[in-house]
Amino acid sequence: MSERSVEETVRQDSSGGVRWITLDRPEALNAVTAGQRDRLIALLRQASADPQTRVVVLTATGRGFCTGADLRPQPGAEPGAPGPGDVARTIREGAQALIAAVLDCEKPVIGAVNGIAAGIGAHLALACDLVIAAESAKFIEVFARRGLVPDGGGAYLLTRLVGVHKAKELMFFADDVPAAEALSLGLVNRVVPDAEVEKTAREWADRLAAGPTRAFGLAKNLVNRALEVDRATAFREEADAVELNTATHDGQEGVRAFVERRAPEFTGR
Repeated sequence: MSERSVEETVRQDSSGGVRWITLDRPEALNAVTAGQRDRLIALLRQASADPQTRVVVLTATGRGFCTGADLRPQPGAEPGAPGPGDVARTIREGAQALIAAVLDCEKPVIGAVNGIAAGIGAHLALACDLVIAAESAKFIEVFARRGLVPDGGGAYLLTRLVGVHKAKELMFFADDVPAAEALSLGLVNRVVPDAEVEKTAREWADRLAAGPTRAFGLAKNLVNRALEVDRATAFREEADAVELNTATHDGQEGVRAFVERRAPEFTGR
């Protein structure tokens, strides 16, 4: 059986303003190769710039959402040990770029976590704006099991989501975190039966796709920045975002609809 292409193993489908990006290599529990990672980055950046895309859903097939980076030698990979700076460059341009593509996407990103999310796969899920997890899903900071330092923004994300001490516990012990515990920790928004993950994600995506897309993007940026800047900066950026939004079609439509006592009709502009 021939190896499937990157396009076949990272699929996308768009309908009704919703762009679905699906990891489809269930035989490997959707561990991502460098090629798949780069395609994910490209698709997320395209979604951010595409006016027809109003929400993104990241999901996968099989029992794994994403079990991390595929560490097996890939066809065409250059042999030999990396030189000084090579590993850091790879992390910056690879794992970190992937997480940044989710965080920087100007559209809401829903993570529909169908199964195990480990390593960079866990960080991919946690970087999403909203996370729906199957009851069977598990989140694993697997790095310590391999003697590795967490990459792909793990310390950045976890510290903000669960606090310093819990982040260290998750990273040091690398224990499985079942979906129910992930919900109690605030790592996910909703836990649903396995068979309802796609249905729930579709319902949430449709609601967001009917909303004020640019306002969502501005609000997302404010939240992502909130723990990084001082109050004066946060307030200034908030005021700037509000001003930017007043010039949008949807911002003006929302006010008109309020005055006219009717439901707004948002277009994403």
